[in-house]
Amino acid sequence: MPDTSPRPPTILLIDDDAEVRYSLSRVLTSRGYAVAEAASGELGVAAIRKGPAPDLVFLDVRMTGMGGIEALQHIRSAQPKQLVVLMTAFGTAQTAIEAMKYGAFDYIMKPFDPAKVLALVEKALQTHADLRAVGDYKPTINADDYREGIVGSAPVMQEVFKIIGQVTASDVTVMITGESGTGKELVARSIWKHSHRAAKPFIAVNCAAIPDNLIESELFGHEKGSFTGATGQRLGKFELCDGGTIFLDEIGDMALATQTKILRVLQQGEIQRVGGTETIKVDVRIIAATNKDLEAMVKAKSFREDLYYRLNVVRIKMPPLRERAGDIPQIVDFCLQNLVKQRKARVSKVSPEAMALLTRHAWPGNVRELENTIYRSAVIAQGDAILVKDLPAELGGTAAPAGNGAPALTVAAALDFVFAELSAGDAPLLARVERELAQRALDAAQGDEAAAAQKLGVAKAALKKLLA
Repeated sequence: MPDTSPRPPTILLIDDDAEVRYSLSRVLTSRGYAVAEAASGELGVAAIRKGPAPDLVFLDVRMTGMGGIEALQHIRSAQPKQLVVLMTAFGTAQTAIEAMKYGAFDYIMKPFDPAKVLALVEKALQTHADLRAVGDYKPTINADDYREGIVGSAPVMQEVFKIIGQVTASDVTVMITGESGTGKELVARSIWKHSHRAAKPFIAVNCAAIPDNLIESELFGHEKGSFTGATGQRLGKFELCDGGTIFLDEIGDMALATQTKILRVLQQGEIQRVGGTETIKVDVRIIAATNKDLEAMVKAKSFREDLYYRLNVVRIKMPPLRERAGDIPQIVDFCLQNLVKQRKARVSKVSPEAMALLTRHAWPGNVRELENTIYRSAVIAQGDAILVKDLPAELGGTAAPAGNGAPALTVAAALDFVFAELSAGDAPLLARVERELAQRALDAAQGDEAAAAQKLGVAKAALKKLLA
């Protein structure tokens, strides 16, 4: 009598490390799964092409010969429905985004937590069963390769990377939320670079830095004579960005009148220049960001409810640095490598004691504050490493104190910054100094523009101009 009992799900392990295959196989077979193994990317791809296809594949990213990302592309080409989980000891933004972009189901970090592995297998196999009941899914593939500039392997950041990879294939509107300094613009640029609009412009607009009476002209352009000083026709950011992606940073600071026009762009794909009568069609993807509570603003009638729902189709929440302190060493290393590459500092490492202080700090200014601290500490460091003495006093070091993520706004601190900047950057020195001091004043005032302007002794409008 033939055996009619259901066969156990088959899981293929592709990894050139025999110990990894052995340990993972033990975890899986203990739950009754059938396990097959391949010692290289080439052998794994060949096994899938030969068939029958396994129910699930675990695929290592870094292998001798064919790497995991290349193998993933071959596997998905041969079996579009094949579910693949990538395995990596390096949870970088590039790995995470490429994994999702090329159609991986998920990825898991080494060393493995058996409970998490088994939970992921159950989730994947359930998805496999669901996929068999629907039509084929062919992910959009973009072979462009570049560095993201987003650093972090914490679980909260891995979720961010996954969503970035998932939204790049469409033109869905994205809302990025999070505190100041968490890297919202980096996320927006990453979405653009991986999208089909990558060959077209990316324009970032800081809505909080442009006065209310000028922002409509900045976004939509104006006709000659439409207002005092309009000596000629000017194209706005939406026209200049046609076919590309526009990033509206600090959207919560936009006036209600301008919000209405943004809604028209989203609903009808058209604009009208200030002072003009012609309707102009534009094809622009909008990504918005804010550090404000838009839901509360909607209730208070200070932000349009209809615009909120049109912008908030997919939300990416950037976690504050204090919620992913384990990423701080990676971010520090990334900053130092950039400084060395740009020849802005000779420092290439941090002492263990200094790293411990950096890791324990709360970082209210988030990644921006950490980057500023590393840059300043690297500039004043006397050797090839940042020591405890090179760190600001509020971190436990002995360098000049800083307030809320930035060196104190004293004449001495300003001079330190000026001398540090003498050979850095492309912008004129005075403009860089003015903008940096304005940003530090705003950070010290916890985003209160009026208080920051008062601290600097300038008008609020002047502060916004400095930050633009």
